[in-house]
Amino acid sequence: MTDQLVGPALAAPTADRDSEAGARRTARRRRWRQHGLLFLGWFAMFLLWELGSWWFGSRLLPRPYEVVLAAVEIVESGNFVTDFSASVLKTFAGFGAAAAIGAPVGYLMGRYDYWRAFFHDGVTIAGTIPAIVYAVVSLVVFGLSNLGPILAVALVSAPYVALNVAEGIRGVDRSLVTMSEAFGRTPRQIRREVLLPTIVPFVFAAIRMCFAVAWKVEALTEVFGGRNGVGFQIRTEYQLYDIGAVLAWMFLFIAFMLVIERLVLAKAEARLLAWRPEQRSSAL
Repeated sequence: MTDQLVGPALAAPTADRDSEAGARRTARRRRWRQHGLLFLGWFAMFLLWELGSWWFGSRLLPRPYEVVLAAVEIVESGNFVTDFSASVLKTFAGFGAAAAIGAPVGYLMGRYDYWRAFFHDGVTIAGTIPAIVYAVVSLVVFGLSNLGPILAVALVSAPYVALNVAEGIRGVDRSLVTMSEAFGRTPRQIRREVLLPTIVPFVFAAIRMCFAVAWKVEALTEVFGGRNGVGFQIRTEYQLYDIGAVLAWMFLFIAFMLVIERLVLAKAEARLLAWRPEQRSSAL
């Protein structure tokens, strides 16, 4: 009788350990497969680039190693730190202004029908206006100053932030809100414990989308009328017809974006959403 009781009790933890080990092996194989596909993608792009340089000539399309040498020269000269710092500060300032405006508007749109009707058309129209229009308008208003790129980034990003926050608020399970009210939770507790956890994925989706768009708009505004930053350097190298330096600045720009995406945004999202089952399984 004792053996019959002990046997299943010992078998259950063993089965759990086996299932967890299997999940880890599956996750490990998935990561290796993703890394392999990523390597193949970069290798294919490298071969196409080399073929294009051979076909068009290095004057029109410099070879990869020439662009790498130009990038190293930019970093060693100190322009990389100076101009990237200027672009980063302007982008973050514009995105901060967009979040300060778009998040409250999105909250009101998602929480109350009156404010949704009031803001909906304006936010939708603002999101469909081309980014180049915002860049030109910002330069007309502020001229050759740092405020132009900041305003352009804010105008482009605010509608996306508002729409994503509104969708997150509307996606809240109303039964949870009703249950919280029935158990005597205050509106502040409901916002903190029900609404905020629900809209976090939508906020991160808005951040990722807006951050990519904001960088492009900021660089475009600097190309048109900046006095410093990555866009200003690209315009300078273009005027000198140095295609290698233009591509070097572009790839440094891409490398910085990948660092922000993989090491900052992805890590922060995984930490904040660790309570979700899909996040826990991906972290194995």
